[in-house]
Amino acid sequence: MDGMYPCLLQDQDVLHKIIKSSGGVARRASFRVLCVLALGLTGQLVLADNLELPSPQQTEIAQKRMSPDVRQVVHWVIASADNQNLPFAVVDKVSANVFVFNSHGELLGAAAVLLGLATGDDSVPGIGQRKLASIQPYERTTPAGRFVAALDHNISGSEVLWVDYDTAVSMHPVITSNVKEQRAQRLATPSPLDNRITYGCINVPAGFFANVIHPAFAGTSGIVYVLPETRPLKKVFTSYQGDPALVMAGVASQKS
Repeated sequence: MDGMYPCLLQDQDVLHKIIKSSGGVARRASFRVLCVLALGLTGQLVLADNLELPSPQQTEIAQKRMSPDVRQVVHWVIASADNQNLPFAVVDKVSANVFVFNSHGELLGAAAVLLGLATGDDSVPGIGQRKLASIQPYERTTPAGRFVAALDHNISGSEVLWVDYDTAVSMHPVITSNVKEQRAQRLATPSPLDNRITYGCINVPAGFFANVIHPAFAGTSGIVYVLPETRPLKKVFTSYQGDPALVMAGVASQKS
């Protein structure tokens, strides 16, 4: 919905419990999450496939970087297979970060993001068919929810990851055509307070889109989980069961 990307129509205990009770996929994903976050999330980061287990110091740093909501949602998705064996991404609007995973729940990369200017978890009805000039600042929200996403092109012919086509919300490379907005600079700062600038779309570093988003979602659909900022997780993700350790324990008991 931004500029040249308009719509075509116009805590430690929890992690240890999960890792201990889970199989190989959840174990690898948990450690990969810790590894990537231990390196910081102010910019983009792409993971290699041969990461070693994190040190206690890295684990401590990682916990500070990844919000409890993100951590719980990621492990819920892996434990319950809510992603339906599809690649998925988790967008944390509060910290202004995105985490991308493959279909097995292994972390592929993480990056800072730019989000809708206004705080809120819903889109204004019909906003996807309106001209950008008519959208008021208070209407420029990035909606929360579970979205089936796919790569495609917008009206300008640029590739985007459509998150919610009806509301014209997509994830795409950061737009830098309006110098006054300083979008690239906003992505580079360590604070999430200046990451609210878009009309609702999710802007990511161009290199991150090319090297992580595109390969992850190429030739397949995927799931994008946009975490809420004004309501509880259970109000947005209706099948979310809360503490992921309990979810994992349930899965383990069913297999025993």
